[in-house]
Amino acid sequence: MTVLTNDPRAFADEALAGFAAAHADEIRTVHGGVVRASATPPGEVAVVIGGGTGHYPAFAGWVGPGFAHGAACGQVFASPSASQICSVARAADNGGGVILGFGNYAGDTLHFGRAAEQLRAEGMDVRTLAVTDDIASGPAENTAPRRGIAGDFPVLKILGAAAEAGLGIDAAVRAGRRANAATRSLGLASGGCTLPGADRPLFTIPAGRMSVGLGIHGEPGIAELPLPTADRAADLLVDRILAERAAASGGVGGSDRVALLLNGLGEATYEELYVVHRRVAERLAAEGLTVVAPVVGEQITSLGMAGLSLTLTFLDAELEALWTAPAAAPAFRRGALAPRAARTDDLTTTHRVPPVVPGGPGSRALGARLAEALLTVRDTVAAHEARLGDLDAVAGDGDHGIGMRRGAEAAAAAAREAVALGAGAGTVLAHAGAAWSERAGGTSGALWGAALTAFGAVLGDHDGVTAGSGATGAGGGTAGRDADDGARLTRAVRAAVDVVLRIGGARPGDKTLVDAAVPFADRLEAALPTAGFAAAWAQAARAAGEAAEATAAIAARLGRARTHGVRGLGSPDPGAVSFALIVAALTPGSSDAPRSPGFPGFPGSSGSPGAKR
Repeated sequence: MTVLTNDPRAFADEALAGFAAAHADEIRTVHGGVVRASATPPGEVAVVIGGGTGHYPAFAGWVGPGFAHGAACGQVFASPSASQICSVARAADNGGGVILGFGNYAGDTLHFGRAAEQLRAEGMDVRTLAVTDDIASGPAENTAPRRGIAGDFPVLKILGAAAEAGLGIDAAVRAGRRANAATRSLGLASGGCTLPGADRPLFTIPAGRMSVGLGIHGEPGIAELPLPTADRAADLLVDRILAERAAASGGVGGSDRVALLLNGLGEATYEELYVVHRRVAERLAAEGLTVVAPVVGEQITSLGMAGLSLTLTFLDAELEALWTAPAAAPAFRRGALAPRAARTDDLTTTHRVPPVVPGGPGSRALGARLAEALLTVRDTVAAHEARLGDLDAVAGDGDHGIGMRRGAEAAAAAAREAVALGAGAGTVLAHAGAAWSERAGGTSGALWGAALTAFGAVLGDHDGVTAGSGATGAGGGTAGRDADDGARLTRAVRAAVDVVLRIGGARPGDKTLVDAAVPFADRLEAALPTAGFAAAWAQAARAAGEAAEATAAIAARLGRARTHGVRGLGSPDPGAVSFALIVAALTPGSSDAPRSPGFPGFPGSSGSPGAKR
């Protein structure tokens, strides 16, 4: 259990600050993460890795010569945001291009993918590598959907060594992908981990039992077995991984040489790990496998989870040379590297915040109303945080409520700052979306951030709206204008839902936010011509609520919950529920907002923009 915390919301930031203070001679902080403190030769490929906090030494502990050039560090168990990844990549770039390496989780895929698009637009040569080593999270015949767990370590080590050896970006990424194809992992645990500030673990395992195939974000395993002896645990891990020996070694010529990581997940003692490794080594030798430079210890943890995992990477001559190559990172050292000069460049400009251009009078008024609406979103999420976390813990990692709260708080604060600078509605929501994405991280952060930005892009920075209020806006209005504004707001809703569909890849029936968002947009469009905007919104909010509750009958097909899809039957999807709660609270005259009937500021609300908060 994580006991020593201050404000749990600051845990990730404070952990990174403490790490940076402890290793000031080896790493430097930038917005969103860390980079090497030493200079890197011009033209060398830069390897930028990343993921959520809670996995130390991954990912910041792997930054150093022979390993990564930088690491983007997200909130606890949440992907870093695209803006954080871009910031770290800009600081790490040496002119040879950048390879972004990460575990294959939905949030990481979204944020690293969006970061790659942004950096390419800036003229940088960027490639991505998602690690897919977890045999418990997908079938042997289709490894692409599998999670990246402890296999991140050997794959990213090999990738970093390829860059250190001077390989060009094409050759380096090929080496990394070959290492990934040759890597397999499986984990066991006898107890779950507890998020900072939480009063109970994300999952529990009965005494005398062990969970098989758990994830590194606190996701429960896919099966439970009687608690084995150390030797039986070793046999189980070896047997299940070697069941895929032919496929894993096929890409490297049927190799009989393997890299090995026996990884502690946070609570297992080193003595326990060595007892297990003794048996693993015996078994692999009996199978005719030669272990090359084994690593036993904690390399990718899950806070204080009681468990361990085994990773094997089948090696050919090139991969073996890269696996055994020297490295000098705070949490992993091998061999010797020549001293490097310290980098002395300015790292304060890696994060680029879009400037605020003052909007037109009507749009500024709308921006202020939308900023007020985001306060209601913030308070709604906070009021339901515990329930959303409980729903997410059924088949996921239990952090949906925490992530939504972080994102909504950041969005509300950013919106108010933009309003104070005279921003129009589009810029207000663009800043709010960027803040939500950055602070929340994870899948929900990427989706809500993109949705707010897309909504704002339709509204723009010039005109206000009067839809549903029955009153003229800042620039005057008529019934015809009111109808036009309702149509514009509805188009903005559709644009927001469409971007969620596009970047998230989910469709109705996958048990995600989309299962509530699509019915909401559909009902709003259908009801608008006859009901008017305010009444149409109310109908759409009811449809979203009904659709969210109906997800209880669906088995998840995407995201972290996919591996445990059947486990979630009987519980609605947390993303769909949070969406439904938010649009219900934003309904004009709603009693679902946590503080008062209706709320000030949203078009059609019965509240007043000047209401005291």
